[in-house]
Amino acid sequence: MRAFVGKDVRVQRALLAAWDLGAWFIATLALAAARYDFSLNAVQWQAALAYVLLVSVAQLVGAWWMKLYRGHSRIGSFEEASALAVLAIVIGFSIGTAFIAVVPDFPRGIALTVPMGALTVMAAGRFVARAYLTRASRRKASASDERVLIYGAGNAGRQLGRLLVGDPDAPYSVVGYIDDDPFNRHLHLTAGRVIGRRGDLVRLAELHDVKTVILAIPSAPTSFLRDLVDELEGSGLKLLVLPSVREMVGGRVSLGHLHEVDVADLLGRGQVDTDLTQVSQYLNGRVVLITGAGGSIGSELARQVHRLGPSKLVLLDRDESGLHAVQLSIYGQGLLDTRDMVLCDIRDAESVRRVFGEHRPEVVFHAAALKHLPMLEMYPEEGFKTNVLGTLNVLEAARQYGVRHVVNISTDKAADPTSVLGKTKRTAEELTAWFAEQGAGGYLSVRFGNVLGSRGSVLHAFRAQIEAGGPVTVVHPEITRYFMTIPEACQLVIQAGAIGEPGAVCVLDMGEPVKILDVAQRLIRQSGKDVEIVFTGLRHGEKLHEVLFSSEERAERVGHPLISQVSVQPLAPDSVEGRVLARSIA
Repeated sequence: MRAFVGKDVRVQRALLAAWDLGAWFIATLALAAARYDFSLNAVQWQAALAYVLLVSVAQLVGAWWMKLYRGHSRIGSFEEASALAVLAIVIGFSIGTAFIAVVPDFPRGIALTVPMGALTVMAAGRFVARAYLTRASRRKASASDERVLIYGAGNAGRQLGRLLVGDPDAPYSVVGYIDDDPFNRHLHLTAGRVIGRRGDLVRLAELHDVKTVILAIPSAPTSFLRDLVDELEGSGLKLLVLPSVREMVGGRVSLGHLHEVDVADLLGRGQVDTDLTQVSQYLNGRVVLITGAGGSIGSELARQVHRLGPSKLVLLDRDESGLHAVQLSIYGQGLLDTRDMVLCDIRDAESVRRVFGEHRPEVVFHAAALKHLPMLEMYPEEGFKTNVLGTLNVLEAARQYGVRHVVNISTDKAADPTSVLGKTKRTAEELTAWFAEQGAGGYLSVRFGNVLGSRGSVLHAFRAQIEAGGPVTVVHPEITRYFMTIPEACQLVIQAGAIGEPGAVCVLDMGEPVKILDVAQRLIRQSGKDVEIVFTGLRHGEKLHEVLFSSEERAERVGHPLISQVSVQPLAPDSVEGRVLARSIA
């Protein structure tokens, strides 16, 4: 068996095929001995031999056609075992039935019993081979393999352990598992056994010369992750993590999912548990249009909506580079030669109407906006043209062409607004409410805080400043902001489109606000550089602490434990040109 372990894969598969052929002979001899005491006559022996030869050839041909000997399935896997069982039973019983009907005096016991016996022998060989391969893989750890502890003996931890043991090129050698569940104490798994709990982690890492810990709990709360990172950083240990389950294809773990902890992993609230398939009816089979589709929110919205099966997905943006990137991420090509990629500025009312007239969308996600607060303070008219008049153009075109659902994407700065950004987005909420009040359809807004990883976000700014050697600029030592990931924000938008009431503003429960100074300090620590932090002071229109609700708003839960809903005062379009412009630039 040691020779088997060291063989080339093609040799392994050839030996496996030979074992399967031998299984038919072994099963036939075992039956002849156990049932007939080798008392078969010459004719019966000849018939039995012909049967075995025929099913063996059929086994080879069928298994080759099903790629069982070409590495399509891992040896001993459920997929291989299922295919092998179907093949052996179908071949054995069908050929056996034919022999009973055609060959006189053919032993019926062979046709009925040998296929199951042969299958048992085949499975036994695979069990032994897999056991030895696993043990050999565990012994193969070389001096260059990094010794690791896996934190979490659940499904993800077990998958990860099997991958590390079964992959000869894996760069890690598993010392054991850490798990806090008392029922898992001393549990033996493929990659090793559970050797301790959270309180033993640092001690066991020192004892076994471990420098890296892999957290295999995709659902771990952000607070848990923050505490663990602080503990391991103080002990000089590196932490690798897995993404959330929804970010892993089919919930399956791969080595490519492992990554070092990023500040984005430590901010905001825990993952929002939302099954979008339960609310996808208003998108499946519909024509969906997304404005601002080249931006951070718009592009992720496009990817998520595309997975929910719209009949057509129309992506609109004034930035051709953004459209190119989102088309590439969804369709694998960025030729920009199809009509569903629309180059259009929402400020141009006539162009917006033409787009709606051509595509006749049934659902619209309005993500196009200007969002940088300091720049809009300098150029308030530009904020008004895009965030107010652009939104009005979209809403009017939607009403004209009978759009069923419009979801306007807003911001927490629209609650008790003090900036041009906040005031223009608040106005967009009020306009959306007015159109809903006129019976246009399910028109509503979604309000949330800062998103991690968006263009121009604080994380990007801090990283660039650290890379340049500093200083890192923080507005105020006490300033706080709400954070959420882009996928979470987009899930909320889609969810709100299904459950929000017309004219309302849906707001996500975003957990506790995060102190920006803490973010800067953590990024500097991770960089290993000595970078100065400079406080620049609050800018015009900027709040020290953002709020999610205005003082006069009263929130109520609607259809989702993490989504609240508030009402806003509707604003008629004919009052926009004068009163709103004056208010937005004041």
